[in-house]
Amino acid sequence: MAERREEAIAIVGAGMAGLAAALRLAAAGHNVTVIEARSEPGGKLRRVEVGGRSFDAGPTVLTMKWVFDDLFACCGITVEDELTLVRANILARHVWRGGECLDLHADPDESCRAVADFAGHREAEGFRRFTDDSRRVYGLLKDSFIAAPRPNPLSLTRRIGLSRPGDLLAIKPFASLWSALGGYFSDPRLRQLFGRYATYCGSSPFLSPATLMLVAHVEQEGVWTVQGGMHALAARLAALATSLGVEFCYGESVAEILIDPSRRSVAGVVTRQGRHIAASHIVYNGDVAALPRLLGAKAAATSRTPCRSLSALVSCGLARSSGVALAHHTVFFSDDYKAEFEAIFSGGVAPQDPTVYVCAQDRDADGRLGAGVDHPERIYALMNMPAQGDRRRFEESEISTCLKSMERRMALNGLNLVSTEDPPSVTTPETFAALYPESGGALYGMASHGWMASFARPGSLGPIPGLYLAGGSVHPGPGVPMAALSGKLAAEQLMADLASTPRSHRVVTTGGMQTGRATAGSSPSL
Repeated sequence: MAERREEAIAIVGAGMAGLAAALRLAAAGHNVTVIEARSEPGGKLRRVEVGGRSFDAGPTVLTMKWVFDDLFACCGITVEDELTLVRANILARHVWRGGECLDLHADPDESCRAVADFAGHREAEGFRRFTDDSRRVYGLLKDSFIAAPRPNPLSLTRRIGLSRPGDLLAIKPFASLWSALGGYFSDPRLRQLFGRYATYCGSSPFLSPATLMLVAHVEQEGVWTVQGGMHALAARLAALATSLGVEFCYGESVAEILIDPSRRSVAGVVTRQGRHIAASHIVYNGDVAALPRLLGAKAAATSRTPCRSLSALVSCGLARSSGVALAHHTVFFSDDYKAEFEAIFSGGVAPQDPTVYVCAQDRDADGRLGAGVDHPERIYALMNMPAQGDRRRFEESEISTCLKSMERRMALNGLNLVSTEDPPSVTTPETFAALYPESGGALYGMASHGWMASFARPGSLGPIPGLYLAGGSVHPGPGVPMAALSGKLAAEQLMADLASTPRSHRVVTTGGMQTGRATAGSSPSL
């Protein structure tokens, strides 16, 4: 057992990054308090209820499992001790107008055969080259960028190795993802399919760097669903943290980060409920765009995000489906992908013909309904939207038009949905803006547009001594595993600054938690 440290550490936000930081700090013996505005942990791993049934209303799958293996290991346990994970055989089903369909599989050879049947052997050869290159890019950047403190172009070059110019060129730093895909695929449908990886970080494939092809290898390494839903992951991490002595203050939002003028470093926080919580160190797990409001004039070194990432319109409802055999993840592509992103990023308006992502939450990856589940089933549908939630009101008629556009696109691609009388839960950019202050509804921080974008995200060191940053708007970027890594980086930097080197770590005992083991059903953006 690590000796209990007396330094008071506050974590603002119980999202994935805040939970990861809290676990690591508590396991090392530190005194940690987490302040969370909502009534439960999870952040964007949120849930909603429709017709008495619970939906994941945020991310719906887990990737980069090694991140969570490492996180649970710091507590002396394994992921499998605490959660039931099911690895997907079908990564996603992709459908175009008229019902043209292509599945990507966990087995790359099976995917290659599927691409050959769908678009011909020449495109299958391009797919082989694409997967080989995506694996190489991921291998180059995993330890040098993704899991490491934020580099600049020079330090990243040094990490990869000045003597390996071929490797530096392999990451295609100056090409856009869309243009790079043209070197692998002549079929526009395949460019559209693999271009959607840019949206995993809330960006346009026409403006984001080709480096994002590494997402293909991330999926190839494994896509898992969490039994009980992704929110079960957040609940489990919070329970583990509680067992290690972390105090959670739910239903309290932070109004101000206090500064000690004599030390010129953080001194604690004040909540909107008027409570003062003293802290010599703070991990801020929120959108960095909100820091100026929390720090006031003291945040001169903090800047607002130059280009917001995508927001979304999300509908969670109960329905009966026919026409297209749904997998757990099914993407219904629009006819004009470029027009979608021009509408969002250039016009600041909702696309008239959106691509629609559907998560059939009662189905496994192969499309089989869970035991005992009958229609109607839980359908999560998402379309990309501009992050304008704090700049204008989305009228009810406008949202209704968007929902009808989603229905029309799914129908054109062959899917028919008959909804029940239970009204769906609809989340708009305006709702997201309220949930995540100062974001405008952007779900991924800043857009990753241009080759310098990845270096523009702040690192774990905040603008005030004693303040550390974590979450999807900071390095290494958005997504559940990336946010968890940002929490790790923030915790490690904080402990390094404290010169904290405990001889042993606290561990939890499996089965000894305050809440029961998670066991019930479980997105990427488009």
